Amino acid sequence: MNVVETNAARVEEILECLEIEPVNSGACGGEWIPVPLGPELESINPADGSLIAKVQTAGPREYDRVVKRAQEAFEGWRMMPAPKRGEIVRQIGDELRQHKAELGALVTLEMGKILAEGLGEVQEMIDIADFAVGLSRQLYGLTMHSERPGHRMYEQWHPLGVVGVVSAFNFPVAVWSWNAMIAAVCGDCVVWKPSSKTPLTAIAVQKICNRVFERHGLRGVFNLVIGEGRTVGESLIEDRRVPLVSFTGSTQAGRHVAEVVARRLGRTILELGGNNAIIVMNDANLDLALRAVVFGSVGTAGQRCTTTRRLFLQRGIAPRMTEALIAAYKQVKIGNPLDETTVMGPLVSREAVSDMLRGLETIQQQGGEILYGGRNLGGCFVEPALVRARPGMPVMNEEVFAPILYLVEFNSLEEAIDQHNAVPQGLSSAMFTTNLISAETFLSHRGSDCGIANINIGTSGAEIGGAFGGEKETGGGREAGSDSWKAYMRRQTNTINWSPDLPLAQGIKFQL
Repeated sequence: MNVVETNAARVEEILECLEIEPVNSGACGGEWIPVPLGPELESINPADGSLIAKVQTAGPREYDRVVKRAQEAFEGWRMMPAPKRGEIVRQIGDELRQHKAELGALVTLEMGKILAEGLGEVQEMIDIADFAVGLSRQLYGLTMHSERPGHRMYEQWHPLGVVGVVSAFNFPVAVWSWNAMIAAVCGDCVVWKPSSKTPLTAIAVQKICNRVFERHGLRGVFNLVIGEGRTVGESLIEDRRVPLVSFTGSTQAGRHVAEVVARRLGRTILELGGNNAIIVMNDANLDLALRAVVFGSVGTAGQRCTTTRRLFLQRGIAPRMTEALIAAYKQVKIGNPLDETTVMGPLVSREAVSDMLRGLETIQQQGGEILYGGRNLGGCFVEPALVRARPGMPVMNEEVFAPILYLVEFNSLEEAIDQHNAVPQGLSSAMFTTNLISAETFLSHRGSDCGIANINIGTSGAEIGGAFGGEKETGGGREAGSDSWKAYMRRQTNTINWSPDLPLAQGIKFQL
């Protein structure tokens, strides 16, 4: 593996370009709060353990100040025509284009994903901005025929208010953009609580957006609060001024968010755990399947919600595919994520490494056999692991957020689908086959029970044009494309009587 050395000059260059000081305030409502009262937070480069910068986090008082600013901004923002809001979002997308290289590198520095993925994440922000611009002219409502003569019925959609976004470390900027860009064209303001592992990327994005809003004399549309989950996070999910909370994280944390928000009858978008699988049939194009499996299982060092964690191999091709996977894993270059030849960077923290090693111990205790990898290579670097799994192993129902891939052999398609659907999560799924009947079976109501189901592509790499999200313990939320914009608005049904009479529905007669 590559030995990663601290590149202080590169870090300083990136921070300077993105206008990030070594110590930054952790709260912004269009203007930075000079002295927040929360504890200091260190941003650590997981590749070498070096300190990138420090952030002074926000406390409850700063949180309240930011939400008030967002409420005030909402009063004017919602009255701006949606296409005008879309024009501002378009300009944000252009600003992101100008800073794609630096912001992508900062994602890599702070989170640890390889540079190609860091740049890809910023491109995803640009793409969703473009999508939202078009959407700003398509917030359609329906018209309905009234049963009463001289009446017209239709529905329209109104902004909700202040939308809370709680994002995770593995996609520190893209998932925020899925919510924020669409919420903005819908007329909402956004309060963002990023992961404490990736505060600098959030600060950089907020600064980029601030520049655009300031050109239009606007403040408080996009807002940032960096703080502890037990203070800022709890304040956000309990806040009745925030009608919608979009949360990305573990199923355990998501249950808590859902319960707290539901008690105040608020709304949630939940993007929780994934335990994604690929089924490879005997008739599959194995070269295609191999590339998809390796990227799906090793990409982002196994720290994607759409990471491939289970691989079901039909017995006819299982030995060949297993041998090919071991050979491919041996070629995975692990090292400095800023090096363009690196295939897999570090896990996000030492704690993540410990979780992976504990997971492998549990796997072996339950009868799993490690075919390759699983070693700690020092610091936050690990070898991706291939495991021959025994069907029904309890650990396979859990999501170990690390590059561990279970290999399970099967006989029939029905058997594979049953095992595929046997886990509590239901985010992404895929099948490799050249048989039309097998493909359609997998995509039918008796096939995959996931929110995403693919044929001859892997579980990772969803496009922003389709709604993203899953079922079961994945939470049921949908973000990004399709009609997910409706989650950020409230529906109103309108009836206009343009006749001189007052007939009642259902033929009811009421006489005074």
